[in-house]
Amino acid sequence: MSDKLMKAEGLSVSIEEGELLHEVSLEIGKGETHVLMGPNGAGKSTFGYTLMGSPQYTVTGGRILFEGEDITRLSADKRAKKGMFLSFQNPLEVPGLTLESFLRASVRAVTGKPVKLFAFRKELEETLALLKIDPAYAERELNVGFSGGEKKKAEILQLLLLRPKFAILDETDSGLDVDAVRVVSAGIEEYQRRQEGALLVITHSTRILESLKVDRTHVMVKGRIVYSGGASVVEGINRDGFEQFISSGEE
Repeated sequence: MSDKLMKAEGLSVSIEEGELLHEVSLEIGKGETHVLMGPNGAGKSTFGYTLMGSPQYTVTGGRILFEGEDITRLSADKRAKKGMFLSFQNPLEVPGLTLESFLRASVRAVTGKPVKLFAFRKELEETLALLKIDPAYAERELNVGFSGGEKKKAEILQLLLLRPKFAILDETDSGLDVDAVRVVSAGIEEYQRRQEGALLVITHSTRILESLKVDRTHVMVKGRIVYSGGASVVEGINRDGFEQFISSGEE
């Protein structure tokens, strides 16, 4: 097995209302694609946001390691500079900032290097074409007036341009029609092809997984990972749903 890129060790997480995650442990190796599934309210998005360093959540136990370094107390921007990326379930609209300007600023912030405009625009055009996004969208205000599918495509556009070592995709297929799911899946496949990074795909659906190579599948129920297995777990969930995991609570 490849070297471990990200490790969550006994991770417990709380907000003011109480504990949301209970001693969650998960390891992801370089180049691997892991899927985190579970019913609504299981804590999947909380786990993803905690890995990325959202200040909304407080780590009360355990730790997060990235490339062997303890990043549990590191801010989200510093995690991004180390090569982590989170695709939001509901991307924000930012009036007054074009998509191209946002992407260029993001690349500069993450790499810490000046962005060569000609090379950047060439790569942007090629990636827009890959994702079947009208080039005119690059000059529109970030996510303003975008459909749900367009917002998700813009997130995958960021993924391909930023080239993170570890990407967390939170409900990327939520609210998408069949055609949009195919396009987003193609973008994720391209990331897998280009990059020796790793993916954590968080979802309660299985549509986006149909064309992806999945190494491990984890099922979360009530803030705990109750089962881990191979790609075949997805087929079982398609057939029988989550009830078997909810009722059994097996480790």
